[in-house]
Amino acid sequence: MVYSLSYRRPAHVGSSGQSIASKSDSLSSAGSTLSPAGIPDALSFDRIITGGTCPPCTVRDFMNYLMYIEFAAENLQFYLWFRDYVKRFNALPENVKSLARPIDFEKQDFDTMAGPKSPRMPKVISKEVATVLSGTDFATPGVNSEKNANPFEVTETPEEDMSTVSPWEDDMSTLKSTKRTDHRSLAANAYEAADVKVQPFTVQPFREEITRIIATYVADGGPRQLNLSSKERTGLMRNLATTTHPSAFQSVLRTIEWTLRHQAHPNFIRWTICNGNKPRWIFARGLGISGLTIGLVLISLLTASSVSRAWRVIAAIPIVFGISTMYAAWKGMCVVLHGMHHRHLRPWELFVDEDEASSIYELKRGSFDSFGSANSYEDEPWVVNYEKRNIIRKIFDREVWVQEPALRQIQDTIFLQSLLLAALITAVVVGVFCAIPRGNKF
Repeated sequence: MVYSLSYRRPAHVGSSGQSIASKSDSLSSAGSTLSPAGIPDALSFDRIITGGTCPPCTVRDFMNYLMYIEFAAENLQFYLWFRDYVKRFNALPENVKSLARPIDFEKQDFDTMAGPKSPRMPKVISKEVATVLSGTDFATPGVNSEKNANPFEVTETPEEDMSTVSPWEDDMSTLKSTKRTDHRSLAANAYEAADVKVQPFTVQPFREEITRIIATYVADGGPRQLNLSSKERTGLMRNLATTTHPSAFQSVLRTIEWTLRHQAHPNFIRWTICNGNKPRWIFARGLGISGLTIGLVLISLLTASSVSRAWRVIAAIPIVFGISTMYAAWKGMCVVLHGMHHRHLRPWELFVDEDEASSIYELKRGSFDSFGSANSYEDEPWVVNYEKRNIIRKIFDREVWVQEPALRQIQDTIFLQSLLLAALITAVVVGVFCAIPRGNKF
């Protein structure tokens, strides 16, 4: 089973992105079974995120692509964390959720249009009240002590028990961090950069986790800093200073999700269609050029000879092979690998100990850890090992079967397109040569 012969693989989306309107104009006309940009419904973004696909189109493969190819894994890491955060927040008792009120965006927009407010006069309270409120979230800075002069001052505190943070319920736990960072200091700097003067309420649920998220994804110098505009970052920090409700992330989440859906996801599917590595792709193109050259030389010699014109049809075989191989290679496919529905293992997949369980190996990876270190892979062992492999070994690298049925259908469609195109061009070429009289040169 294949898709429509007019199918086109997803176009590469640059970092500048495209508007939603322009994307709606570029919907594929391949049939009702295809989503926008030539992506089947079976390989949609939601299906991949929810675990409804098979290798090499799983969420782990998507993460590896963003980590090693696009160098933008922080978007997916933040998105997965937020999905889990919403689930855990909604599971809280009502009396706990009421401590973190949702953002009133209508009031927020009205305040923005109203312009900057005049500075408030400092609140004057008695010393007795200040003494009672000392050490609480309601203490007034500047009234009593140096301790409250800076609400974001980092003080020496004992190590926190991360067991109070609930991990993910599935096997991709994102909330177990093995490294301690000065997240309070980074978060304080982020609040200061956004000119936020309000001290966050520590009584709200998940406040410590939100502080870590700010230090990891929002603050300047964070290990996984998101590519946010100054307006988005400032708005987010002001929201998080007043509440830990998931609605505080609404504007930022919209940007992250649009980037994942309309840029990273189409590029991932386009990259996954390629069933071989770059050396194999170059080798396939060379093979196609060789086949086409042999066919043209053969039909030219037969035309110049005294043999019957019917013998010239034999040259159609290498010509068809050459053109189809070149077309498939242009689409990133090797027809030899496709004949077995195989693909090359990715460089980071090659050096996994076969005796080691896959689940154990995955748990060692830090890309699904929401509070992990920076997304750097230069020190991973496979980098050096893969560079040591010679070119011949890379061309004929280890192969594995393509498990995802929708991906196999896309590859079948491209292969059929290459055969039909090659047959059409070959028919014209052979027809022209057969119309030429015999040369009788030998």
